[in-house]
Amino acid sequence: MGWIRKILLVGRVVEPADARPKPSVKPPTGIRGTLSIRHVDAGSCNGCEVEISGAFGPVYDAERFGTRLVASPRHADALLVTGVVTRNMVEPLRNTLDATPRPRVVIACGDCALNRGVFGDAYGVVGAVGEVVPVDVEIPGCPPTPSDIVAGLRSVTGK
Repeated sequence: MGWIRKILLVGRVVEPADARPKPSVKPPTGIRGTLSIRHVDAGSCNGCEVEISGAFGPVYDAERFGTRLVASPRHADALLVTGVVTRNMVEPLRNTLDATPRPRVVIACGDCALNRGVFGDAYGVVGAVGEVVPVDVEIPGCPPTPSDIVAGLRSVTGK
């Protein structure tokens, strides 16, 4: 019944101001307004990806807050990383980060990206995203809801 209160008559979702997650680390200056995001799946179960697609879908519409997904890290202001970092994804993740122009933001999305989640000590896991590359914003949840993802992105854009 609580989700009904969040939906306006026009179908847009409104989050209370206190419900938005706060970034764990202050985002770098110079990233305000619009945000072009390159998504990197470093070894997730695809639960977060389903919620990210919901966040950019017609109900939550993350693009109305100035965020959009791009196909190349060279066009991105931020990396949205999901999943634990597996052995095969350490170098591709670092190369993607190096290809992203500065100033840039790294957003760790989901419990696996933050603290390895249920994959904790699996043999193919190197670590959480923060153990491989510096993380600026954390979005917790397994998987995080689309409204949590939108709120995390809004904490970077300031919208």
